[in-house]
Amino acid sequence: MQTIAGDNSDRDAPRQLIEPAQSAKAEPTSPSPHTTAYKLARRLGAQALRMTLFLQSLRMVCRLGFAAALAVFAGEMIESGVFSWPAFAGALAGLILSSGTGYYADTQTARAEATLIGALRQRLETSLAAMPAARLATRPAGALIAGLQRHPPALAGLTISHAATQIMLALAPLAAAAAIAVVSWQAAITLLLAIPVMIGFFILLGSVVRDRARAQEVAFGRLAAQFADRIRALPTILANHALTHEHDKIERRMADYANSTMGVLKPAFLNAGIIDFFAALSIAVLAVFLGLGHLGLVHIPGFTGLMLWQSLFILIIAADFFTPFRRYAEQYHLKAEGEAAAKELDWYFAAADTANGPARFVPAGLDNFDPASLPRNGLIAISGPSGAGKSTMLRILGGIDAPLPTLPALTQIRHPIVRTGYDWISTGIYVPAGTLADAIGWRLGNPSPVAICAVAERVGLLNDNLLPGGLAARISDGGDNLSGGQRMRIGIARMLLSDRVVLADEPTAKLDPATARLVRDALEEAAKQRLVIVATHDDALIKAADRNVILRLATQDRAAA
Repeated sequence: MQTIAGDNSDRDAPRQLIEPAQSAKAEPTSPSPHTTAYKLARRLGAQALRMTLFLQSLRMVCRLGFAAALAVFAGEMIESGVFSWPAFAGALAGLILSSGTGYYADTQTARAEATLIGALRQRLETSLAAMPAARLATRPAGALIAGLQRHPPALAGLTISHAATQIMLALAPLAAAAAIAVVSWQAAITLLLAIPVMIGFFILLGSVVRDRARAQEVAFGRLAAQFADRIRALPTILANHALTHEHDKIERRMADYANSTMGVLKPAFLNAGIIDFFAALSIAVLAVFLGLGHLGLVHIPGFTGLMLWQSLFILIIAADFFTPFRRYAEQYHLKAEGEAAAKELDWYFAAADTANGPARFVPAGLDNFDPASLPRNGLIAISGPSGAGKSTMLRILGGIDAPLPTLPALTQIRHPIVRTGYDWISTGIYVPAGTLADAIGWRLGNPSPVAICAVAERVGLLNDNLLPGGLAARISDGGDNLSGGQRMRIGIARMLLSDRVVLADEPTAKLDPATARLVRDALEEAAKQRLVIVATHDDALIKAADRNVILRLATQDRAAA
């Protein structure tokens, strides 16, 4: 079993998560609907949306026919006591047809969204396959996977369900008002007067829901990324007895996501309640005016002198008049979530090269590299441009990440020293709470204070003004009060107290020239007795290496050819 001295590679995750969150806050809170992902979804779902609208329009027509037949049947039954079979049959037929078309419309909507989700995920997979590795590395794997699972359904809901509801919101109330106007245009105008009030509430609550939906997406991305990273680093967490600490972190992330979800739903439900209130108030006003007109107590134009079936028809259709507003209010969160998802999905499509076809960025030049032939000692440098896979290759060598299909030489690691234990050095190493001496000697078998002092001085930790107190300087849990360079030097100091293989990811990065020179000297000296493998851009370190494995992007190979 591999033992990683000072490895806590998941410590990189919080930094990766902070950057997307900060950039999200800097963006406008009202994303434009004309995004790449939104346009793609509209194009893919156009035919399904038309079919959904046709079925919902047919349901609306059947519903109007049912209301008319029911009003006639009830009016004749009450006024003359006559059971009108034609009216009863018409009402029954209208009810069956409206229910059937409604069921089929809902089924068609669900089927259309499922098809659109599958098509979007296919496009996303193609886009990710064409994306440069450097761009992929800017997002945690957990956030990428969660985005593939969560964002397509949200965008499909915006494209199909919400779009259909929005169009019906414009058509259905007007159709209901036109039907009422046939009986009483005054009653129709009374209902139409309620529209500006409800639209005003939609506008007031809209910005709140959008902002909270954006926060929900950020919270979900953080939770997914952290969960995935903690699963990957579970052996390290268990070895460090840090399970309770990490469990508390995930609990906090889950609570943030739950609170952000309720933050989206509360305004949406409040909006639906407001719509119900105005709908009940408007129908009550109509009922009072119609009732007073039938009793002859008042004479209001359009409400007096009507037959009973006409009054019943107005009241039944009035309920249908407000139904599209209620459905839109209930689905208002789909709009906010879908727009946030569309903006997030634009990141996945941004790197697609539509002019020259997809360019697959994969590490190349590894044909002559065999991990089984690694020497017992020496300095091996892994170099190449950003995104070529240097850190990925180093993590695969250490067994931190699974081998990639594009790295066939690393599918099996047989080198005995690498397999039995190594020192991992990066800016994301784990640092326990305590003193600087505790951090350097962590899991190294209680080295002597003299040895710890010697290695700390060698890498410049004793002369660091930001660590007052020397070896007694206090360090918080996880090293939250340390810079990346200080973490790196602690990793180098641990290496000097150990005799294991060294895997170092950009060991001279984030260091001043003088300290970088000290680190290079320490790595070169260690390479005399053991194997040291570094992923680096440092020309001086590459020049000092016994062997340099150069990684190239596949697109660079094609350009050279």
